[in-house]
Amino acid sequence: MSGTPEPVWLVAANVVLWRRYGDLGRELRPGTKAYRGGAKVYVVGTYPGMGHQQLTTVGHGRHTGHWITIDTGVRHLHTFRARLVYAPAVLKRCDGRGPGTREEAAELAALLERIAREERHAHHAAPHPQGCLCHECLPVTPG
Repeated sequence: MSGTPEPVWLVAANVVLWRRYGDLGRELRPGTKAYRGGAKVYVVGTYPGMGHQQLTTVGHGRHTGHWITIDTGVRHLHTFRARLVYAPAVLKRCDGRGPGTREEAAELAALLERIAREERHAHHAAPHPQGCLCHECLPVTPG
């Protein structure tokens, strides 16, 4: 039977609009190489990378708009939250693996938010340039 796959609780996040780049983080780049700034992605796996946390994410690619699965640094994501996912393309890529319950997904989201904030703060040791637009410098809008 090829019915619709069962929904799974996953952690969703958004790609930072601007990220610091280059020597001492003086340059700004929009989004990441794979995702547009602000894109919604789903976390389907976590693992420690080379000195920083890496996440396997599923989202719409920057250039094609097609669903892609790619490893992304946690510091390039923000606003982690638990979401019940119904999209067949995401469910196929996560292979039914997820945190399990809504509470477990919410706990993982809170942990990833804290790690992302710490890694963004620690990644570039230099002060932010004048008029910086990175995620940490953008004004927080209620909402």
